[in-house]
Amino acid sequence: MELSSSDVAGTRVVKVIDTRIDAAVAIQFKDAMRSETEGGPERVVLDLSDVAFIDSSGLGAVVAAKKLLNGTHVLELAGLTPVVAKVFKLTRMDSVFAIHADVAAAVPALAS
Repeated sequence: MELSSSDVAGTRVVKVIDTRIDAAVAIQFKDAMRSETEGGPERVVLDLSDVAFIDSSGLGAVVAAKKLLNGTHVLELAGLTPVVAKVFKLTRMDSVFAIHADVAAAVPALAS
């Protein structure tokens, strides 16, 4: 599981560089999120635009990442593919996370 991050306009943008978040990588995802968000800005946008599949373990890992931030940070999501968006909608996690169409919508400074 590979993630990359950058800071833009007081927001840490963390991009998932993988097509799946599933049981095989859920623990790696949580560990990588911890590393990518430590000491960063309070607002974190998780870019899922490359993720084509997420299962219940992957969804649990994203929720765990939110909890890991322990209320000191805000975790928002961006770039959900239709399949991933459907999982968030079916589980009603779309009401738990702020979800943006893409990173540019989440961080307007990137659009300019």
